[in-house]
Amino acid sequence: MAHPSQLGFQDAASPVMEELLHFHDHALMIVFLISTLVLYIIVAMVSTKLTNKYILDSQEIEIIWTVLPAIILILIALPSLRILYLMDEINSPLLTIKAVGHQWYWSYEYTDYEDLGFDAYMIPTQDLNPGQFRLLEADHRMVIPVESPIRVLVSADDVLHSWAVPALGVKMDAVPGRLNQTAFIASRPGIFYGQCSEICGANHSFMPIVVEAVPLEHFENWSSRMLEDA
Repeated sequence: MAHPSQLGFQDAASPVMEELLHFHDHALMIVFLISTLVLYIIVAMVSTKLTNKYILDSQEIEIIWTVLPAIILILIALPSLRILYLMDEINSPLLTIKAVGHQWYWSYEYTDYEDLGFDAYMIPTQDLNPGQFRLLEADHRMVIPVESPIRVLVSADDVLHSWAVPALGVKMDAVPGRLNQTAFIASRPGIFYGQCSEICGANHSFMPIVVEAVPLEHFENWSSRMLEDA
């Protein structure tokens, strides 16, 4: 998860997030190169009184500074479109979970099971155990099997919400009366935190998302215990 004074993204926990990090580095390198070139040109123009007569009126220079930006845009657009389509790919999910946003908590339904669902409320600060995170811990975690394709159906019961977990590269708007879907694969076990990313009212800051990725055997044991309790 993120930590104070962190400048970069969180460590990737899904293949899509790894692709997003690589694209971020790719685009940032292009921005650095452009910024360096522009800074050099500005410094050169300010610090010298010499004038090159071939730059004042040159068809070749005009062609270069017209074609070069187009090439740079293509180098940015093609990887971006590739990742955009990868994020929309949903192939034979192993598990489908319906996440519904309420004011101000999340409810989860494991649609592959007959009666497996629960509400997830934020744990108040005074009830936190040592080592737990303020405003990020929920009383129920969304448990998923690791290295398995997971489909999440996202909707809302009242106002606009947004289900987002940065480490998994997932962010999907929850709209009342509309069912959106997204998918991800947790590439390693762990606990991943997110929050509602759409201003949804007075307690918008107090509806965290906690996803716990565990091995398949542990997930089966957890689901069996939840069904017995239900």
